[in-house]
Amino acid sequence: MIMKIAFSTSGKDLNALVCSRFGRADGFLIYDTDTDEYTVVENQQNVNAPQGAGIQAAQAVVKAGASALVTGHCGPKAFTVFAASSIRVYHSDEVPISEALQAWRRDALAEMHAAAVDGHWV
Repeated sequence: MIMKIAFSTSGKDLNALVCSRFGRADGFLIYDTDTDEYTVVENQQNVNAPQGAGIQAAQAVVKAGASALVTGHCGPKAFTVFAASSIRVYHSDEVPISEALQAWRRDALAEMHAAAVDGHWV
């Protein structure tokens, strides 16, 4: 089964750190577990957005075809988008994406069942 995992990040490769702030991350590294290849989806329009960053970022992850998201924190509006799209959300500390990916493969990341922060988290 092809599965794409999105990682919130400020970098552009597997050495970049998982970003703790989902909606205002610089971008999302979309890793395909079937091909072991990845692409990066930019999120610059939401980095300084006054509102709606989480929803717009979540829609970008959905559009990229991700089945799962690995991030530090996820707000309630973005979490609602993921729940409606059957995208599972996992928590990771700010570690290199390669490390978070290995933890995900070992089933060592905690799945979030609700938003990790209130909206407009700074």
